[in-house]
Amino acid sequence: MGSHFGAGCRGMIPARTHHIRFALVLIAFNLLLNSFVAFAATNQEATPVRTADASCARCHAAIFKSYLETPMANASGSANDNLRDGKFEHAASSMEYTIAAHQDRPTLSYRSLTDPDLAGHFPLEYFLGSGHLGTTYLYLQGNFLFESPVAWYGPTRSFDMKPGLQEMTSMPPPIPMESGCLRCHMSSVQAAAPGTINRYQGLAFLHTGITCESCHGDSDAHVRSDGKAGVVNPKKLTAEQRDSVCINCHLEGDVLVQRAGLSPLDYRPGESISKYLAFYVRTKANLTQRGVSEVEQLAQSTCKRMSGDRMSCTSCHDPHYTPAAAEKAAFFRGKCLACHSQPEFAQTHHPENKDCTSCHMSRTGAENIPHVAWTDHRILKLPEASNSKTVLESSSGDLTPIFSPTADARDLAMANYKALLLGDKSREPVAWEQLNALSKTGNVDAATLDALGTLAAERKNAQTAEEEFRRALAFAPDDLTALSDLGVLLAREGKLNESVAMLQKAFAKNQDLPGLSMNLARVECIAGDAEGARATLNATLAYGSNLESVRRLLGQLTSCKSLGTR
Repeated sequence: MGSHFGAGCRGMIPARTHHIRFALVLIAFNLLLNSFVAFAATNQEATPVRTADASCARCHAAIFKSYLETPMANASGSANDNLRDGKFEHAASSMEYTIAAHQDRPTLSYRSLTDPDLAGHFPLEYFLGSGHLGTTYLYLQGNFLFESPVAWYGPTRSFDMKPGLQEMTSMPPPIPMESGCLRCHMSSVQAAAPGTINRYQGLAFLHTGITCESCHGDSDAHVRSDGKAGVVNPKKLTAEQRDSVCINCHLEGDVLVQRAGLSPLDYRPGESISKYLAFYVRTKANLTQRGVSEVEQLAQSTCKRMSGDRMSCTSCHDPHYTPAAAEKAAFFRGKCLACHSQPEFAQTHHPENKDCTSCHMSRTGAENIPHVAWTDHRILKLPEASNSKTVLESSSGDLTPIFSPTADARDLAMANYKALLLGDKSREPVAWEQLNALSKTGNVDAATLDALGTLAAERKNAQTAEEEFRRALAFAPDDLTALSDLGVLLAREGKLNESVAMLQKAFAKNQDLPGLSMNLARVECIAGDAEGARATLNATLAYGSNLESVRRLLGQLTSCKSLGTR
């Protein structure tokens, strides 16, 4: 989805939301609308790995038992199974958060230390994160899934605000969770309803944790035939297919682009992930600053460059087994000695320290995720090299694809557009030129047309913006970006009836989005429907009583004339 990166139409707020790796994007009029994941109201519950994979245990009992103890198997689950009681006071916003059991249910409670009217609680449904690095919680409201604004951080063993929220001076709006954030923590993640970010018609995911099928593919025939029918064995795949199993969740790069007409939710083991995603990095990127960069770092190591396709993530990591803390040094030393078998390594190389990783894979900070240290997978020869100038500090530079052999001009244009949304304004003329070139060739889809329309609107070219948004709607009639942004453009042109129709169509499926709600309410008010405007705002307040901007606008509706189109 696109988003304005500057001021929107007079008094109107860009209604779309974004999720880029746990970072929030601030948009016009200081309304924070971040897009994280959605969930569906249902009486069913997602099944845990121990239930979903129970049939595998009949023949693979030892593997099944050890796998249940791994971070992958415990990447998510019922909040009841991993409730970390705690209280956290956020000084900047004067808010106090409490995670605890309330009336026998895991609950997030919040209250303002300065406003007695601002308080409430949400029953928590699921946790996300094994706890090794951190844990956050998800809660349902109607057909929507949201994420807690606070998280538990493993290294400090304490609660703090989610990344990007530390400096906020008021309680954040509800944080929608989208499928792109779920797919590496849950299994069989479902797509959101068309035209929505976080609204699901059923369970958003069928299983918590990472199931066997996430790496081995559909095992139904394998199980029914008592193992006679085949199942995907990553070791027997081509290097690209084998590595895709890991890359799917352990590579993000600086910009991640979903390829035209495809969704990574449809990826299955045995395919190349580059069919669904294109990964881009900056030419001067610091390889120790991103939270999910192990695959990229490993590719830069001498070990990988010398070994080529013979080396993969599983050369050192056993997905089915996580060694205990006391066993880790010996476990990974054994992996090193499998290649470095010379006597000087096996016998005389630092006999006082058996932990190879302590020198060659030091812990480095990931700047975009506080409280967390990540293992440097560049496997440096000399310990002091971790601070050497070979690691370029600049995060600027052109974008180049990695592990994406089929990335095309469309993907690069969208990568530059996404980099612009992340704050790199130098990408604006590049994205504008590349997107226009695509438009002329007809190599477009709803996403590229949304991006082009957004850029045109920012350039004050309303006619082009309207044309591109209408083209996007021809591809996808329920496109949230096109409906909401075109609705704003039409309102500015005085075409109120068509504007209301556009915005109401988008709002009917996305009542949890504050920006969209406020835009619609303003247009309804200008059109003389004060009652409708109040109903719109009240519908959104049901998803968050802490929405100060929405409450403020509701208080101004005593006179629609006073609102105008500021």
